[in-house]
Amino acid sequence: MQRIYADLHLHIGRTGSGLPVKISGSKDLTFRNIAHEAAARKGISLLGVIDAHSPGVQQDIAALLDSGEMAELASGGIRYRDVTLLLGAEIEVRDREMTGPAHYLCYMPSFDAMQSFTEWMSGYMKNVQLSSQRIYVTGRHLQEETRKRGGLFIPAHIFTPHKSLLGSAAMRIQDVLDPELIDAVELGLSADSTMAGWIPDLDQYPFLTNSDAHSLSKIGREYNALSMLEPSFAELKLALQGLEGRGILANYGLNPLLGKYHRTYCKACGALADKSTVLDSCPVCGSGKLVSGVMDRIEQLADAAGREQPVASSRPPYLYQVPLDFMPGLGPRLLDRLIGRFGTEMNILHEASYEALADEAGSRLASLICGAREGKLALQSGGGGTYGKIRS
Repeated sequence: MQRIYADLHLHIGRTGSGLPVKISGSKDLTFRNIAHEAAARKGISLLGVIDAHSPGVQQDIAALLDSGEMAELASGGIRYRDVTLLLGAEIEVRDREMTGPAHYLCYMPSFDAMQSFTEWMSGYMKNVQLSSQRIYVTGRHLQEETRKRGGLFIPAHIFTPHKSLLGSAAMRIQDVLDPELIDAVELGLSADSTMAGWIPDLDQYPFLTNSDAHSLSKIGREYNALSMLEPSFAELKLALQGLEGRGILANYGLNPLLGKYHRTYCKACGALADKSTVLDSCPVCGSGKLVSGVMDRIEQLADAAGREQPVASSRPPYLYQVPLDFMPGLGPRLLDRLIGRFGTEMNILHEASYEALADEAGSRLASLICGAREGKLALQSGGGGTYGKIRS
């Protein structure tokens, strides 16, 4: 078995010919650039490209396969050097008018299966070229079509306030989905395993931590360590099921304080809630224009379910990871120097010694990186769409 680092939620900003896919994504986020960035700089071997349903992206993939620069694996995925890209789609569903929409991640085992999925979706979607578009079917129908093609179905950033299963669409999973057709749950940047352990509905599912990257630099800001024979779709499926020695070894995620939606935020005055509680109005200005925090939503769901403490004893360890671009004083040139010395960002975050980091980048930055490994950094909470940050 190998220890494989996996980030399974990456967007495409543009196709190779410049067609937009994820409007808010960087134009440098092409299928080929993602593969190269992961192989040359990140040290992440398994990548989930969740805009691979786009016909323009599929043209890029076909060209890369035809040229021999990439190759499709029989076990599922597109191989580039020592990196495998899984083909996925992020789809928006709104099951009921009285509740909000949710985003779901659907991964396919082959290029043919993804092309078939695109053909089916085009009959129920206004613009299948773009990322994260709404499909006019139920969540259960989407699950069935995913399973029909041998795919994996994973609710995305499950607690975020705007477009998620338990953040905006439902109080219970069974209200909108078939619980038996869910393969895993993505926690999102503002939650960790302990927080999710308050929700009984989630006890049966493995947890994933992914970056939801909208730029090349954000690849790997959250990721997973998996035990697998190789990075491929078939091996990922076994790992999520915990079969034949495969499994999730650890989740590496932001401390939830750094997430954009950890605490309730007042849109009128900009105040963040100073404790976890469900609020009807801002305690500072009295406004009702609030963006609910993930912790507050989890508290509400736990109260409704009657759970009095989180259940997380059998979970893989959740290790707080502070991405390098959160580190004060670490700019692009210094990062290039560090990668030149240590090889990949994974090596900088996990392997480089304090002495070696201090020799290349100075003692202050070395202390921040090593302090992040040990969970010793002081953090300021994020909320309302603004990330938290490291305190001086």
